Amino acid sequence: MLYTYKTIYKYGCKEVEIKRSRFIGHAKPVQNEDEAIEFVNSIKSAHRDATHNVYAYILGERDEVQRYSDDGEPSGTAGVPVLNVIKNEGLKNVAVVVTRYFGGILLGAGGLIRAYVKSAKLGLEAATIVEKILFKSLYITVDYTIFGTVQNELLKNNYIIKNIEYTDKVILTVYVKYDERDDFIKHIINLTNAKSIIKEGNDLYLYKTGDKYLE
Repeated sequence: MLYTYKTIYKYGCKEVEIKRSRFIGHAKPVQNEDEAIEFVNSIKSAHRDATHNVYAYILGERDEVQRYSDDGEPSGTAGVPVLNVIKNEGLKNVAVVVTRYFGGILLGAGGLIRAYVKSAKLGLEAATIVEKILFKSLYITVDYTIFGTVQNELLKNNYIIKNIEYTDKVILTVYVKYDERDDFIKHIINLTNAKSIIKEGNDLYLYKTGDKYLE
């Protein structure tokens, strides 16, 4: 299991006109090949009157699955350039389709490559490139007398406090990076002189873009 990797957050779409041809870059996060094929087919269906629907996708922890199609464009001018955009961005579990409506002007091999590269990049940007990070949710129960100390420590170190429940004690729900959870638990136990109760919750992925985390 990968603790962190680059991918995209959502479906994104962006259109650009290049020498009268319309190029539409579509990008979507996918978890397996069935999802990738379904996405490709959905774009082909929506743009069945297009001249070409070129696609590429990469799947797996080690990029084990890599597929592409020129969809009738000259070999090497479409599918491979789109695939290389995904690879050069270091993205995983991503599918990209570039739809082309021919405008009557031939672009030549170099022009086609540049057009498909640009369109793929625009689609990925519209989909928001993110870092996908595995977290562990932890429930920290403390007395009110040490709540302030724990809260200040969490805020000072930029931990994500998802929720605070006030009962006879205080229960903080905190998201901690999965590979840091053991050290975090030891730190909180030491900080509170073993006067805290820490329970592990679910694993979850969060998406980091800039300094923000998205669920």
